[in-house]
Amino acid sequence: MIKFCTFNHRLLMSVDIKMLAKNLNLSISTISRALRDSYEISDVTKTRVREMAEKLNYHPNPYASSLRKHKSMTIAVVIPEITNNFFALAINGIEYVAQEKNYHVLIYLTHENIKKEIGFANHLQNGRVDGIMISLSSETNNYDHLIELKSKGVPIVFFDRICESIESSYITTDDYESGFAATEHLISCGCKKIAYLDLSRYLSISNKRMLGYMSALEKHHISIDERLVMRFTNNNAENEELISKMLTGPNRPDGIFASVEKLAIASYNVCERLKIKIPEQLKIISFSNLEISSLLSPSLTTITQPAYEIGKQAALQLFRYLEKKNMMNVHEKIILKSTLIPRGSTRA
Repeated sequence: MIKFCTFNHRLLMSVDIKMLAKNLNLSISTISRALRDSYEISDVTKTRVREMAEKLNYHPNPYASSLRKHKSMTIAVVIPEITNNFFALAINGIEYVAQEKNYHVLIYLTHENIKKEIGFANHLQNGRVDGIMISLSSETNNYDHLIELKSKGVPIVFFDRICESIESSYITTDDYESGFAATEHLISCGCKKIAYLDLSRYLSISNKRMLGYMSALEKHHISIDERLVMRFTNNNAENEELISKMLTGPNRPDGIFASVEKLAIASYNVCERLKIKIPEQLKIISFSNLEISSLLSPSLTTITQPAYEIGKQAALQLFRYLEKKNMMNVHEKIILKSTLIPRGSTRA
């Protein structure tokens, strides 16, 4: 019994950073920077330190570390919704990086409401988090709250729904090119009257997708019908009513390009109710990361964004700001490519 207790005591004996330094014949500051994955330390040294830390069962104390550095060891992610599978995948990418850096992640949901977004920005000015990643709400048409955050020294990285008027890094996708490709795909499948369904006139991604849509129509000498460029709200019932009026009116389209997946699902629901056959009578394509896209009846043709990679790249950029003070004025503009995946909803 005594041997058992002694053995456990040895197993649980705390290993501090001084012991790591002694075993590796390195300075404490070098060990500390290596464990933080600092750019100042070579990869060879980082590997030696990590292997020794694992061998000695060393676990850093993030709370004590944060007190010494006056850091919260927490980052915030502000997103408009969680039902959109894109944001769930992006958060997975963010959390992967945060865990590697021993950081916690706080998720704030604006529910597409500008007042909530402003409230969160004000709440996050007090040092609660070390940095913020944000995807704007569909109502955001003023950026004073974000400018004030930056003026307080809080690093901000935008992803997907970005603000191009604030100097900061952002990660997004090739929205114009994808909007063009989506529209041209519908045209190649025989569509001549294509509706564009949008959620916001403020978001840069919405406007770029719409410009791509219009450019594709112009290229194929199809006149742009303003009545088929429709803006919707966050209210699903109202959205379905508007789509129903469009599909039963005299200007009924033969193709729908939905800029967000909730409008594609609303279109499916309306078609089911009105007995409109997809794709025979109406073809549909949408930006979407829905895992069930291939399981819908018919399966949904999508423009699929690299959501996980967007989240990961946003987190990596935020940590560059946090770890390298000389990076605060370096603003990366990262644009990743989306993929058009043809399925049953646009079958010729």
